Amino acid sequence: MTAANTSNLSLEENRVLRVDDLSVQFKSAERTLDAVKHLSFHVDRGETLAIVGESGSGKSVTSLALMRLVHYGGGHLLGGTMLLSRRNGQVINLATAKGAQLRAVRGADMAMIFQEPMTSLNPIFTVGDQIAETLCLHQGMSMRKALAEALRMLDLVRIPDAKNVLGRYPHQLSGGMRQRVMIAMALACKPALLIADEPTTALDVTIQAQILQLIRELQREMNMGVIFITHDMGVVAEVADRVLVMLRGDKVESGPAQQIFDQPTHPYTRALLAAVPRLGSMRGTDAPEHFPVLSATASDAEAAIYATAQRDEYAARQKNTGSGASTDASTDAGTGTNTGTGTNTGRSTNPDTSADSSSTGTGTNADIGTDFIQPKSVVGHISAATMQRGEPILRVRELCTRFDIRTGIFSRVTRRVHAVEKVSFDLYPGETLALVGESGCGKSTTGRSLLRLVESQSGEIEFQGQQITQMRGPDLQTLRRNIQFIFQDPFASLDPRMTVGYSIVEPLLIHKVMSPSQARERMTWLLDKVGLPPDAAQRYPHEFSGGQRQRICIARALSLNPKVVIADESVSALDVSIQAQIVNLLMDLQREMGIAFLFISHDMAVVERISHRVAVMYLGQIVEIGPRRSIFENPQHPYTKKLMAAVPIADPSRRHLDRKLLVGEVPSPIRSVGDEPVVLPLIEVTAGHYVAHH
Repeated sequence: MTAANTSNLSLEENRVLRVDDLSVQFKSAERTLDAVKHLSFHVDRGETLAIVGESGSGKSVTSLALMRLVHYGGGHLLGGTMLLSRRNGQVINLATAKGAQLRAVRGADMAMIFQEPMTSLNPIFTVGDQIAETLCLHQGMSMRKALAEALRMLDLVRIPDAKNVLGRYPHQLSGGMRQRVMIAMALACKPALLIADEPTTALDVTIQAQILQLIRELQREMNMGVIFITHDMGVVAEVADRVLVMLRGDKVESGPAQQIFDQPTHPYTRALLAAVPRLGSMRGTDAPEHFPVLSATASDAEAAIYATAQRDEYAARQKNTGSGASTDASTDAGTGTNTGTGTNTGRSTNPDTSADSSSTGTGTNADIGTDFIQPKSVVGHISAATMQRGEPILRVRELCTRFDIRTGIFSRVTRRVHAVEKVSFDLYPGETLALVGESGCGKSTTGRSLLRLVESQSGEIEFQGQQITQMRGPDLQTLRRNIQFIFQDPFASLDPRMTVGYSIVEPLLIHKVMSPSQARERMTWLLDKVGLPPDAAQRYPHEFSGGQRQRICIARALSLNPKVVIADESVSALDVSIQAQIVNLLMDLQREMGIAFLFISHDMAVVERISHRVAVMYLGQIVEIGPRRSIFENPQHPYTKKLMAAVPIADPSRRHLDRKLLVGEVPSPIRSVGDEPVVLPLIEVTAGHYVAHH
């Protein structure tokens, strides 16, 4: 469609977007996937439409189709119209718009907050330059004015020390801070339509509450339509005026938010709501408990079918084509793999082509039994008190991790980021210690420091009595077999040239614990456990949704049966049904094999369900630590209380966005050289419950 005939299009008064009969398909030599099927909906000015559904249901594909970006992932628009009312009053059909028209619309009249900020921000440009570029292009600002406006936007989304962040690069920021940068960039030009794809997934509950309120306030100010894509029903209850529920590319239910929550008519919607983790559900209990899974919470058998629809669809396709459910890793993958050290090893991505010596060098394969390949889950609970009778498997004392900031032509160290300040804790076999706190508080840096992925300046880290800080070479490799890490950003932590199957098999071959055939058998079991079909082994990371990629990362981390798993926001990207399955899986494996988890998360409802003990971090320090029941039922530190109060409630009638922001300006962990922070001592208030003096 040319610019000349867009004037013939029209929309209802006050309507910013109307989508009719939208269909999107992904086609390859092996399969055809109808990701979105004849979808119709609308968004009015000043209205928020929440699109919800399981991972892979078509939510994100719908948003990419609206932005006309879906073809970059191999998708094709099969049909439909997408009419957008621009700020200047012109109506444009996004489905047929050409390059120049789309460039004029994107960022100015419609903007998108992407799910994974690390892969959405340009790594070679500073944060300030990236926000300023949008303003220069669409607003015609000079670079000087654009940078000043970029600084104002960073302040608006509550970035601490925004002036300094303006000149930093994306990799220098935490996941939550990168997400706030994305939000600032999307809102900079005051678009008519904002598409937010999981915009608060990477944020802790306090910042989440502030960002949700910020989006709502700017929406009112600019009369902006918002499409909010999320799996968090608590967030939906906070922000949505209307809700659209998707399943396998279909719209199964839509209506006003209050009606969807109070009187859901479709069994899948009822099952989704029943599976939502709720804060306070563990009151009066000491040990972690399983989440109810989606099929178990449905009111009839139909919901169970919907809950496993994706896996059934894949299995049926394999059966119909007669190809079988092959679990071999693909033979046509790239020749290089990422070992996690930045070294391209040039190995094949097919375990069948690996030399036998790569998997049998230690002679341990003969001892591998089916219990290693497919561990049996057990029932029963282990109390925190029982665990702490023995020796801790991991002992941390006075851990300090800092990052130097160099300035000037001589690159002198003028300031330091005090990421972790004198952190101490013990982790016991079979225990889950949750580490919670605001974005940028040092949670992830603490986890990375334990594995020496970043080097600490001082402190002691002991694993089974051995000093991790003194380990080198083979000892360090053995350590990393026993301690595995599930990273926060699944796309950035998976090699795009490796098939999913080989990504899971690779650790088993590197550490020489299984033959290729045994490794493939374990891979198949792990894929099933994390809710992925067998043919996922032959596909690549870009072919999966964000939640599915996170499941792949979890399967890879569990492949070696580690003794300690550091899970950095490992379920934050998952919808409630898969989240329940993964958390239950982690607990089953913990009880079977005695795995200890350091569970880094901002989802307080999940933390309450899975943890034995909880440590609350603020500005690099632990301000409260103790048994989970004591922390949740009797929080002592003011910051812990604010974290609890900020948790969204899955009930639109209790919407509490119109309140004062929970915290003031977040203090910066950056200090001048020689300006040492004050570390407050922890005082025991009840047995095992310690609180920083305040």
